[in-house]
Amino acid sequence: MIKVNFFDKRVFEIFLKITSFISMFLSLFVLFVDIPATHKTTCGYFFIVLLVFIYLIVWLWSNNLNKIDINVEGSEVTIKVGDIFSESGFKAIAFNEYFDTEVDNKIIAESSLNGIFIQNYLGISVEELDLFIKNYSFEKDEKLESNADRKLGKNLRYQIGTICVYKDFLLAAFTKFDNDNQAVLTMPEYIEFLIKFWDKVNKVYAQRNVSTPVFGSGITRIKGHKTISDEDLLKIMLWTFRISEMRFKYPAKLTIIIHKDKINKINLLDIKSARNGV
Repeated sequence: MIKVNFFDKRVFEIFLKITSFISMFLSLFVLFVDIPATHKTTCGYFFIVLLVFIYLIVWLWSNNLNKIDINVEGSEVTIKVGDIFSESGFKAIAFNEYFDTEVDNKIIAESSLNGIFIQNYLGISVEELDLFIKNYSFEKDEKLESNADRKLGKNLRYQIGTICVYKDFLLAAFTKFDNDNQAVLTMPEYIEFLIKFWDKVNKVYAQRNVSTPVFGSGITRIKGHKTISDEDLLKIMLWTFRISEMRFKYPAKLTIIIHKDKINKINLLDIKSARNGV
C-alpha cells in the first residue's frame, strides 16, 4: 500500500541529506585519485543510477516505516509495530465501563487485546480478578450507578478513564456499552477518556515505561465517525497526551503499539515529520 507519494518533499529532503554525504565523500576521493578520462562517462552514468537507486530505497523505506521515536513536550515516545505483552513496564489494557471479564465473544471477543490478556496473561482465575477489581481502592467519583437492568456481565459502572493497577497492567475503563453490549463512544467521550487516562497514568506510573495500544483501533464504534482511521486515532492520542499534564521523566517513556495488521493504514512518516507527532 502506497502511503507516501513518490515525489513527497520529505522523501526528497532525506534523499538530499544522503546524497550530500555521498557527494562530499566523492569530492574528497577525486582529490587523491585520478579517474581516467575514458572512465569518467561510465562513472557518471553509474552515479546517476546510484542516485535513482538511493531515492527508490528512501521512498520504499518511507512507505514501510514501522517504528519512529518522537519527543512530545519533553517526553520520549516510541510508536511501533509490536506485541504489547512483550514490552517492559506497565501495559495498558482497555476494558469496558463495567470492567467485564467474561470472554464469550459477546461481551469480550477472544481475539481482542482484552480477551487475549484475560485468557493468556492473567495468571489467576477470572473470579480472583473480579474480586481484585471489586476491592480495588478506586476514587469515590470513579464508581457510578449500578445498572440493574443489565442481563449479561457486571452491573456496576465506572467512569471512563478509570484505571485499576494489576501487577504490570493498567486496566482502563475505556468503552461504554449499549443495550446490545456493543462498544460505543462519541468523539467527546473518546477525548474525555484519553485526557483522564493520561491524568491517571501520571499518578501511578512511578517512572516506569508505559505501553498502550492505539485505543479505539479494534471493534469500538465512535458515533458520527464511522470512517475515522487508525492514523487519526493515533494523532488524537498524541494530541491529548501533549495537552495533558502527563510527562515521562527520563529514562521512562511512552510506547504506543500498532497491530501488525493496522500498520498499512498509518503513515508514520507524517507523524515523524510533524511537531509533537500531530
